[in-house]
Amino acid sequence: MRQVTLMEKYPVFVLEVAKTETSFTTVDEIVEYLRGCVDKEDKVAFIGVFDHYEHTRSIGGDIEARIQAAKNVVFCFGFALPNPMVMAVRPRSIGVCDVGDGFVISFLEAPMPPANKAMEEWAKGVRNL
Repeated sequence: MRQVTLMEKYPVFVLEVAKTETSFTTVDEIVEYLRGCVDKEDKVAFIGVFDHYEHTRSIGGDIEARIQAAKNVVFCFGFALPNPMVMAVRPRSIGVCDVGDGFVISFLEAPMPPANKAMEEWAKGVRNL
């Protein structure tokens, strides 16, 4: 897993997993695995799954040629509401893209270290071979 700065402002964690490194064969299988990770945590609430690929395709948006599927698993750690501004960084999501020969899993760095640690562990669990 590596951390990058996307568009010169967003701290993002990215994991690229070759299909030869995982037993998962589709984005949907990874989404179900991640939903299971969320559901196992007492203080994390599952919100939903957003099919970003279908949405972008349906509005005639641009999609990089190698992206074959793209979904976000949306959830919230929400351990506290220390101030109203924290709402700007909630809820969280993990993106999963099928890029042909592998998957790209990414998420925006959270302002809470335990959330980052959990999301990193969940993402790394996709590489299971």
